[in-house]
Amino acid sequence: MVSFYDPIDANDLNRVVRILKKDGIEFFMREEKVRGISPLQILVAEEDLPRAEASLLPH
Repeated sequence: MVSFYDPIDANDLNRVVRILKKDGIEFFMREEKVRGISPLQILVAEEDLPRAEASLLPH
């Protein structure tokens, strides 16, 4: 798994999760304890990274 997205807030997190689920991309959320980084990080499999990135681009 590689770090994919650092959500700005809960709304941003929910938006990205919805997109990944809709596109069938498996992901994992990891709690991040470092200050200055969002509390949850979204990770995807390395081989899914290009597809996950493309999913977030405006259509």
